[in-house]
Parts: sequence; C-alpha cells; structure tokens
Amino acid sequence: MLLSGIVEILIGMALLAPTKYRVIVGLIAAAFFVAIFPGNIAQLVEGTDAFGLDSDISRSVRLVFQPVLVAWALWSTGSWTALRAFSISQPDEAGG
Repeated sequence: MLLSGIVEILIGMALLAPTKYRVIVGLIAAAFFVAIFPGNIAQLVEGTDAFGLDSDISRSVRLVFQPVLVAWALWSTGSWTALRAFSISQPDEAGG
C-alpha cells in the first residue's frame, strides 16, 4: 500500500508539471487507476481499512469514482483526444 501511495504522489506531481510528455503521463495515470481497481475491490470485499477508508460506504464511494479518475486523467492531459485521433488514423482491419 505504501508503494502505491508513493506512485500516486509521483504521478500527481508529473500531472502538474508542464511537459511535452503530458499525453503519456495521462495514459500512465489512467493505467495506474485501472491497475489498482482490483485492489480497491478486494479492500471492499475483505473490509480492509486503509487510507482513512474505514467503512464499506467510503470504500464503495471510492469504487464509484475510480472510472471518473480514469476519464479525468485522460481528458485533462489531452490523452483522450490523442487516443481518438490515433484510432481514427488507423486503417480498419476489415476494410483496409
């Protein structure tokens, strides 16, 4: 848990820094939020207290907002737009 907290702080700092790698940082942040989602589910199922979340309600609320964090990381860094542009520029498998 400590390691994920450190990673969250580093990603947060990277998101605040103006850089030409902002899209990549957004993708990394979104991927991190997706990667820790199963752990957050496990904490709810097992009733594990962590990070000030000491009730099933607070752990459930965190799960509800996890997709919001993913979308926010993608939108706020321009990653969402970059992904859409990339998918549009790729040829269709069936149609060439």
